[in-house]
Amino acid sequence: MQETIAVRAGECTSTFDGNRVRAHEQRGRMVVLIKPDNTVLVHDADGYQPVAWLTRAESVTVDGDRIEARDGDQHLRVEVHDEFASGRYPASAAGKPVGDCPSCAAALVRTGDGVTCTNCGVRYGLPGDATVLDEECDCGLPKMAVERGSEFRVCLDRDCESMDAAVKRAFDREWDCPNCDGDLRILRRGGLLAGCEHYPDCDTGFAFPSGTLAGTCSCGLPLFETTGGTRCLDATCEWPRVEETSAAPGP
Repeated sequence: MQETIAVRAGECTSTFDGNRVRAHEQRGRMVVLIKPDNTVLVHDADGYQPVAWLTRAESVTVDGDRIEARDGDQHLRVEVHDEFASGRYPASAAGKPVGDCPSCAAALVRTGDGVTCTNCGVRYGLPGDATVLDEECDCGLPKMAVERGSEFRVCLDRDCESMDAAVKRAFDREWDCPNCDGDLRILRRGGLLAGCEHYPDCDTGFAFPSGTLAGTCSCGLPLFETTGGTRCLDATCEWPRVEETSAAPGP
């Protein structure tokens, strides 16, 4: 369902209590915004900062010419004495444009950990390290690049092309469990894991890091080159890491 922002403009009195620092009563010609997450903002003619606000209020009620927002002991009340305009308008998250929605042709934008359509509201979650590419999937959505041992380029829609399936094809049973004779399987348990096939008899499991393979650790597990440096698949590993070095020149 399309989200909306409610707008009221007029000669108003705003009153705020429950916070000694911000307590006030003010009157003037102001604009009141009520956002979909129950954030209420009251703006006057000066500057960018609201003169009164309540962020993500527990409740917001509009009763005729009175708007009340409450959050615990905090209470914001706005009385509209002379209304100039009011309305409810479509709203969406704002972000970097990354393509067009194949369902409705509106803009797709990246907003933090997801890509959202500004019109129909469809949303695709992203891994935190994903890069949205200027490359289109057969379904019409952009592709994303993620590094999980190697770089994988897959569709934003995991129902169309699954990152987990791509990583599994590349690395399932690729490494031995360090604590038994089992293989490490690529699994999704909250996050993406390399976990022992003999679970629950062997509960060995490692969170799959973001990065590309960079050799083998002295403990036998793979090394990954990440944004934080080279690390073992086992984040707690204390063994010295194997460095990739060229042969020493002869005499």
